[in-house]
Amino acid sequence: QVQLVESGGGLVQAGGSLRLSCTGSGLNLDDYVIGWVRQAPGKEREGIASYSSNGGNIYYAESVEARSTISSDDAKSTVYLEMNSLIPEDTADYFCVAGPRFTAYSGRVYISKPDQYTYWGQGTQVTVSS
Repeated sequence: QVQLVESGGGLVQAGGSLRLSCTGSGLNLDDYVIGWVRQAPGKEREGIASYSSNGGNIYYAESVEARSTISSDDAKSTVYLEMNSLIPEDTADYFCVAGPRFTAYSGRVYISKPDQYTYWGQGTQVTVSS
């Protein structure tokens, strides 16, 4: 059974930083793209970052690329998302997600089509105060 467990959300002041963690179990990281998807109230889901340990392919949405770093500790089956210079528009529920890796570009596809991820964590809420 695949499980993705997020941690690290909370209340952050504008201009601050956060680090989200996602620990996965029940899946081989080499076969999957691990990503982060966020959903703000009343808005559509947005794929913001993806990582594939097989090939080290990393992709970001334009909205966060300059402010974000996705990384992995494969030994711990954990993927991290660090975001800096947070703005109120970053307020959302953040989900760790996983989907099959078909090619080196799978992560880029998932950025644009986040609903195609297969597995979803429960989500962690991030609130950025102005």
